[in-house]
Formats: sequence, C-alpha cells, structure tokens
Amino acid sequence: MVFAGLNYLAIILAAAAGFVWGAAYYTTLSKQWLSAVGIAKEQMRIGRSPAPFVISFVALVVMAWVLAGTLGHLGPGQVTVKNGIISGLFLWLGFIATTVFVNNAYPGRKYSLSVIDSIHWLGVVVIQGAVIGAMGV
Repeated sequence: MVFAGLNYLAIILAAAAGFVWGAAYYTTLSKQWLSAVGIAKEQMRIGRSPAPFVISFVALVVMAWVLAGTLGHLGPGQVTVKNGIISGLFLWLGFIATTVFVNNAYPGRKYSLSVIDSIHWLGVVVIQGAVIGAMGV
C-alpha cells in the first residue's frame, strides 16, 4: 500500500507497534511514573476519557510518517531495519530526549520523569524504525 512514495501500511503498523510498546512500558513502570509525576493513581483521569489514547495514537502515526519520510531520503536500497533503527536513535537523541528534558526542567519536574519518558520514546522510535525499515517506504 504505497501512495506518494510512502508505505502507509508500514506507517500504521509502526504506530500500532509503538502504541503497544507504550502500553506495556507504562503498565510496567506505572508506580515509578506516578511517583515521578507526583500524583496518586486515584487522581488519574485517563479512565474517564479516551482522548489521551486517541491523541497518543494520532501522534504516533505522525511520528511514523515523519520517520518513513526521513528514511526515504536515505536513497534507494538504504531503507533497512538497521538504518531504520539508527535513524530512530539519531532522531531520538537530537529531538525527542532533548525536548523531554527541557520541557520537564522548567516546571521543576523530577529528573526520573524525564528518564522514564525518554526511554519510552526511545523504544517507540527504535520499534517504528525497525518496522518501517523491514517493510520499506
């Protein structure tokens, strides 16, 4: 399913894989994340609205689309699992991790929150890069 040079099936599957990773990751680290955010489980409003999940999935689709476009610029024959992972790592280090740490520093949030959230996004872009690299753009 290629349209305008991008494999949209790969993009949707990469977004879904990132979503599943995030669900497993934050379920596993829910206590640590809540502590880092400084709220009790009872204060969470997630169960009351699907909006955070919809926003998350839409954001993951956009991220996968941009990553696919970035990989496509590597040129013919260069869209591989290895290059997908490497590109994801570079984008994470240059844009995602830096942004997470800056955004959490100004309101004085705990350093552990930045670490937890950054590792989540690292997993997302590595998984997305591998899926897109395997399926091609």
